[in-house]
Amino acid sequence: MTEYKGLLDKYQAFLPVTDDTPNLTLYEGNTPLIPLETLSKELGVKLYGKFEGLNPTGSFKDRGMVLAVAKAKERGAHSVICASTGNTSASAAAYAARMGLNAIVLIPDGKIALGKLSQSMMYGADTVAIDGNFDEALELVIKIAEEDDGIALVNSINPYRIECQKTAAFEIVDTLKDAPDILSIPVGNAGNITAYWKGFKEYNEVKGSKLPKMFGFEAEGAAAIVRDEVIKNPETIGTAIRIGNPASWKGRLMRETNLMALLIQ
Repeated sequence: MTEYKGLLDKYQAFLPVTDDTPNLTLYEGNTPLIPLETLSKELGVKLYGKFEGLNPTGSFKDRGMVLAVAKAKERGAHSVICASTGNTSASAAAYAARMGLNAIVLIPDGKIALGKLSQSMMYGADTVAIDGNFDEALELVIKIAEEDDGIALVNSINPYRIECQKTAAFEIVDTLKDAPDILSIPVGNAGNITAYWKGFKEYNEVKGSKLPKMFGFEAEGAAAIVRDEVIKNPETIGTAIRIGNPASWKGRLMRETNLMALLIQ
């Protein structure tokens, strides 16, 4: 049995890694695709769930963060920075700590999952709460990173995040021996659904696997894509998708697919 050495090793041929890219890993990825037997019988379909909660910090964000932080180190950055409502902060802090970099996290005050906030603080991140929402926090970290070359932005607008998050699609095809008919996924910043599409498209070009229909689900109070308008004060109990102006809204996914964006009340 071949030892698993993380995503940068397993999917190196599909990733922008070089001899100078640090071999960073917390053993992210390689998560199971679980048959959902009861729901499959009820709905008359073959339904699977990709269990991304088994990533090192408990979310899919680890997939993209490993490459984003490795590339930050490669370019000589001393710090990484992100805006977050939870999962991104935990992931950024963990990988920065492993790589020996500082982590700076901006959070919307009172609008973050406290368990995730405690994770990032335990990993040593400098955490700053702002009086505003996620979109305003993101604007601030973009400005800070633009003004200091030593600070790397690791939100999903960082292209390396999307590049490595696409490996979830690779794993699905590797397991099923083809892409599914439909991928259904919650949407906040639209980075993850964009990454899945990128992965399915690359495997389609190289391996001939099919392209699935993409179904993205937004909460009613933060449904910018469904409503085709920026939501200035997004509200939903799901902190990770409480985003009113998705950063990947106008990207490749929207141009190339027949994305079905749906609203959940």
